[in-house]
Amino acid sequence: MPEGHTLHRLARLHKRRYAGAPVSVASPQGRFADEAARLDGQVLVSAEAYGKHLFHDYGPHGTVHIHLGLYGTFAETPLPETEPVGQVRLRLAGRTHWTDLRGPTRCELLDAAQTDAIKARLGPDPLRRDAKPERAWDRISRSRTSVAALLMDQAVLAGVGNVYRAEVLFRHGVAPLVPGRALDRGLWDAMWADLVTLMRHGVKIGRIDTVAPEHMPAAQGRAPREDRHGGEVYVYRRAGMPCLVCGTEVASRELVGRNLYWCPSCQPA
Repeated sequence: MPEGHTLHRLARLHKRRYAGAPVSVASPQGRFADEAARLDGQVLVSAEAYGKHLFHDYGPHGTVHIHLGLYGTFAETPLPETEPVGQVRLRLAGRTHWTDLRGPTRCELLDAAQTDAIKARLGPDPLRRDAKPERAWDRISRSRTSVAALLMDQAVLAGVGNVYRAEVLFRHGVAPLVPGRALDRGLWDAMWADLVTLMRHGVKIGRIDTVAPEHMPAAQGRAPREDRHGGEVYVYRRAGMPCLVCGTEVASRELVGRNLYWCPSCQPA
């Protein structure tokens, strides 16, 4: 599932390409046809992301809420348009480009109250300037749930996924199964600031890089990481491989339906 930096990149791209002018909206697949007909020819006011959610604001005509889930993808193409290929839920066309959306978990037209309700149930997003990290701390500091599970709970923290979760815990030497209430406030503040930095970098370059210069492939004389997620990471999807810092074998286990990765030496219980 795409993490928050991907949705913020999409919001910036769609705002730059389509906002402020009338757009063509269609649903070749038909599952969004009635809503598309209401929006076709209207002005896209803005696009924004909140966590893993994307919102296309059409002012008084409503807001399109998109959640990509595990299988949703956007395809961005310069004009002229061609016939849709596959199950295109939503096609958006503007002055220079067109965009096809396939396979999202959510693609729905909402009014202002419904849009606000979605945002209200999400935790603070490290990529938003209006984020209030103390909201997340309030939940974490009172919880017996493991910090690894809390970081993936979108009601606690919005936009953080499995990669950022594993990497920020490693970077701060936090054992993933420690309960949230055992964290020190100063440590949480440092983790939040690190997430802001890492995720902003992800928005800028379009991939997740979490490794310090001294641990990069060129510095350590190793081959670059090959993974469809891209980027250089410390522990994510490196189970059984040596830790880049201490050489200990990276551990893995399932937690709340997702694979968790950590270094037992750098993140002692």
